[in-house]
Amino acid sequence: MRILITGSSYAPAFNGQSIFTTTLAEGLARRGHEVWVLTPSDTGKPYYIERNGVHIQTVRAIELRFLHNQLYAAFFPDLEVHHFFKTHKPEIVHIQDHYPLSFSVLHAARRLKIKVIGTNHFMPDNLAPYIPLLSRIKPFFNSTLWMWMKWTFNSLDVVTAPSSTAAEIIRSQGVHVPVYPISCGVSLARFHPDAAVDKKALRLRYGLDPERKTFLFVGRVDREKRVDLLIRAIKILARKDIQLTVTGTGAALPMLKALGHRLQIEDQVRFTDFVPASDLPGLLNSAEFFAMPSEAELLSIASLEAMASGLPLLAARARALPELVTDGLNGYLFKPGDAADAARCMALLADHPENWAKMGATSLEKVVPHDIENVLERYEELYTQLL
Repeated sequence: MRILITGSSYAPAFNGQSIFTTTLAEGLARRGHEVWVLTPSDTGKPYYIERNGVHIQTVRAIELRFLHNQLYAAFFPDLEVHHFFKTHKPEIVHIQDHYPLSFSVLHAARRLKIKVIGTNHFMPDNLAPYIPLLSRIKPFFNSTLWMWMKWTFNSLDVVTAPSSTAAEIIRSQGVHVPVYPISCGVSLARFHPDAAVDKKALRLRYGLDPERKTFLFVGRVDREKRVDLLIRAIKILARKDIQLTVTGTGAALPMLKALGHRLQIEDQVRFTDFVPASDLPGLLNSAEFFAMPSEAELLSIASLEAMASGLPLLAARARALPELVTDGLNGYLFKPGDAADAARCMALLADHPENWAKMGATSLEKVVPHDIENVLERYEELYTQLL
């Protein structure tokens, strides 16, 4: 199949949509399909490259650094989109959002009677931290953005969402075309328990105490991820045998470092900043627990990677996270936004090492359906059915 995938974000951007889109495109190319990606240029100017079997064509874009340092938007891309369709003639189109480039691609595909599938990664909660004074107009803001999304996605043939929770959310907002929950997936070949990892050496490389019980957060370090809550929980615990490791970069990093300094727990909260992809499986294997405090997760790829590594999880009881964590079986769920309850669950995990192996084994069982090969097969089936 000649497949066109388009959206506002693609590698090397580091966010859930980008990671999923990149994994999907490269996986489909690996399985023998001709895959093109159309995405806003991260330099502002259009260019073409081929990477890992995927043809990547970028379109002219404007950097929106005042909102986020990885955000580029393509405004009025119709001419470039028209030229792309005329030149490459995709058989099926898969959009990843409802923003201007995807909207333009959708209308071009409709004119040519090409089937279009869309995956929704959006919630207003993901944008809210970057909109000043939003609290004064939040209901209007949310309804306007959902209306924009619904207007686009109701023009599609099929819609997918990363989890059952995510699918139900968009159905409740008025998306009436067929909606199927399909995981973003995780590579079980890349992420798995690895007894060969030298945990002590890896921790020392990143400035972590080899002797402390480690809660690890991996992901974008932005405000909606609520990493501040984990830092406050560490302060509440007031225990020297526990440390929090925050891995990733993002707009909230300076604020979080300042919070750790203000609470005088810098020796218990470590920031590794960017970690090379080659080190991430080992870093997961070097931790005792994984923590995801966000209240706006439609799935959480980072949590899937931790589960595939055999870790117990600490997560907020919010959105799709309870689909991944069964309280008391492969981790604990805490009350969203409640640092004291997060601290209570941290202590439950840290104080019962006899449960760690069984919890880790449960994580491994629960993650199997999310194997990326299952995800790729499911999308191939959907594309084939539409064609």
